[in-house]
Amino acid sequence: MIQDERIKSLNNKELNQEGLYVLYWMESSQRAEYNHALEYALDRANSLGLPLIVYIGIHKNSLHEEAQERHFVFMLQGLKELEKALQKRGLKLLAVDISPEKGAIILSKEAALVVVDRGYSTKQRQWREESSSEMACPLIQIETDVIVPVEEASFKEEYSAATFRRRVTKRLYEFILPLKERSTLYPSMDIKLPIDSLSLENISEVLNKLSISNKAKASIYYTGGTKRAKKLLKEFIAKSLDSYEERGNDPSENFTSLMGAYLRFGQISPLYIYFALDKVSSPGKLRFLDELIIRRELAFNFVYYNENYDSYKSIPLWARDTLESHKEDYRPYIYSKEDIEKGSTHDIYFNASERELIFTGRTQGYMRMYWCKKIIEWSLSPEEAFYFALYLNNTYSLDGGAPASYAGIAWCFGKHDRAWKGREVFGTVRYMSFQGLKRKFLMDSYVKKVDSMVETVETRGKIKKK
Repeated sequence: MIQDERIKSLNNKELNQEGLYVLYWMESSQRAEYNHALEYALDRANSLGLPLIVYIGIHKNSLHEEAQERHFVFMLQGLKELEKALQKRGLKLLAVDISPEKGAIILSKEAALVVVDRGYSTKQRQWREESSSEMACPLIQIETDVIVPVEEASFKEEYSAATFRRRVTKRLYEFILPLKERSTLYPSMDIKLPIDSLSLENISEVLNKLSISNKAKASIYYTGGTKRAKKLLKEFIAKSLDSYEERGNDPSENFTSLMGAYLRFGQISPLYIYFALDKVSSPGKLRFLDELIIRRELAFNFVYYNENYDSYKSIPLWARDTLESHKEDYRPYIYSKEDIEKGSTHDIYFNASERELIFTGRTQGYMRMYWCKKIIEWSLSPEEAFYFALYLNNTYSLDGGAPASYAGIAWCFGKHDRAWKGREVFGTVRYMSFQGLKRKFLMDSYVKKVDSMVETVETRGKIKKK
């Protein structure tokens, strides 16, 4: 079922009676299953007796500003699989080297109507706003990357997970409904279109055409695509979920789901994940679902309602005040951006976390919090620390540019958190210590694990050069 609350008309244009197809402008929801936007578009195409074209703009500006080779490779791996999945449903995928909104506007000229999935960032919203005015046919937005639509979850920016949880819990079961896969009555595989599609078979060739920065090279540890996401989820449920409540934070263990990057690119649906756990009985289930629904969708609330979500200004006033009042405090260590980025500090745990991020495309969740707290501690100002932490995360992490990333960095500066006991540098913003990590976890094992991963990456790099 596709609830009315997921559907929003972005303009008041009349249906193009001369339209040759219905266009689904796929942008944030890059999957062929559990995709409300795709199923809605197919419903409309079938009812109008028209084929459905699925279009995605792949351009160097189609992801977040700091996006690198690793982000585009991960996305293209998913799109290569997606193209085949759509073909099985009789649907054509048109992948075009063009800014997403520009391609959508061009293709809308021969469309009866256009359907787009919802985006929450400033750039995504600007694309949809520009397109809605430029198109001569209806542009209909379908919200499918959250379980509870953002404006139904709350009408304002929420202060904390506790306040958000109360609101979402009341509405949750209205939106936890299975999504039926529609049949394609009018296949689109043979339709000729005014724009040529990129061949997704050779990802390296696509990257060359796009001139993508390769500062952060493709990850050898994480491969994009819905099939891979589902396989990892299945393994997590079978092997790790029971231990997730007690050991999910442990950096030396591997008890996390690894769903972050797949959710970021819309390669797996949060609703699919929910149903995968629906009949599972496990001590780790409640915590995982709280993170999937409450914590993750609180991040969407933050990005949607706070226009400064990617800025130090997004930090609550109490946190900025306390951080800035301690700006002149003595800092035993101050590191240059270069030393932080290289992981060349006195802190072996921070260095391991930074190296894991740079070499693999991800750092363990608890360590990402510690990593960001240390950047605050070693920077000349909290504002400088914020922008550098966000830059590093968005450049190297595969989930960079996602609402969860923006909210995660902001949390380290006090967002969605409370005041703690005051101390130097941090004031009443939460602090995390080296000794605290050492007491809680087998940190030497974590460092060795990261060293092994880095060695594997470096060895493969040497083999390729030969």
